[in-house]
Amino acid sequence: MAGLGKRYWSVVLPVLGAAVLAVTWGHQLGPVPAVLVGAVLIGAVLAAVHHAEIVAHRVGEPFGSLILAISVTIIEVGLIVTLMLSSPEKSAALARDTVFAAVMITCNGIFGLSLLVGALRRRVAVFNAEGTGAALATVATLATLSLVLPTFTTSEPGPVFSSSQLTFAAVASLVLYGVFVMVQTVRHPDDFLPVEGVAAVDDGHEEPPTRRQALRSLGLLLIALVGVVGLAKVDTPNIESGIAAVGLPQSAVGVVIAMLVLLPETIAAVRTARRDRVQISLNLALGSAMASIGLTIPAIALASIWIPGPLMLGLGATQMVLLALTVVVGALTVVPGRATLLQGCVHLVLFSAFVFLAVSP
Repeated sequence: MAGLGKRYWSVVLPVLGAAVLAVTWGHQLGPVPAVLVGAVLIGAVLAAVHHAEIVAHRVGEPFGSLILAISVTIIEVGLIVTLMLSSPEKSAALARDTVFAAVMITCNGIFGLSLLVGALRRRVAVFNAEGTGAALATVATLATLSLVLPTFTTSEPGPVFSSSQLTFAAVASLVLYGVFVMVQTVRHPDDFLPVEGVAAVDDGHEEPPTRRQALRSLGLLLIALVGVVGLAKVDTPNIESGIAAVGLPQSAVGVVIAMLVLLPETIAAVRTARRDRVQISLNLALGSAMASIGLTIPAIALASIWIPGPLMLGLGATQMVLLALTVVVGALTVVPGRATLLQGCVHLVLFSAFVFLAVSP
């Protein structure tokens, strides 16, 4: 009966999210409907995590974490492009703010939480330095090419790429992301698996799900993710109004959107770390950051053909300092292949600094 109940809510919540999205799409919500939409949004997030874990258990790692990261990022790209097309004059920097927020959330927030939870369970969180270091290096390169260089180029005024520079950044991002996925899944998959000798807590699935169950969960995962991002977009006008009412900068909108979109991965990473599978949590964190840049920048470059006005990608001085500190601290954390509470807290403090400076620049 318990299994039946679990299957029941995991099917109902994605469908409910899609139904609520269909009813509310294109409508301005009042306070009470906005709260109800938020509740359905949280339910869709929980359902997405549940189905992602089933799919991951069927296909194994590192494919499981890769599926969730790519699924969320593809829909995140759709959300960003939709918002930019609907309001280009207010969204010139939305892609930059959302992608940078995604990097800081994943590389400090999710990364730090995973280390903290893993260290609380076994005093020391152990992971593969080779794979994690390669992922961090890829994230740092993608972020620098796409978000830092536009601030210093001179072909166009402001933190903007010229058409040829944007094309190069888009192609380079796709190539680098594609090579990383090949290395992670084909050439060196062992570098992204949990360290041998670290016993994981039983994940609740004694036997891998059947192919039919996995395909069913994959479909429900996609439905749930569409609901998550779509309902986040429905609530975006209320978010923007609330941010303006309390006097926060426009860039805070990108931070809130990134937090909502990355909520499924955050929950999945924490739950995985609690099972002593810290490496999988770090795969989720860094893989999400990589996918967010490697897929978003090419999509935005293509969408810029139809989006009027400049596309601001270059970071400001404060943001570049936070990014540089994140890369340096991340490298020092990864090199030993083990971390304590201290490293987890350092990354979480960096994440807190990012959030604080986003609302109080």
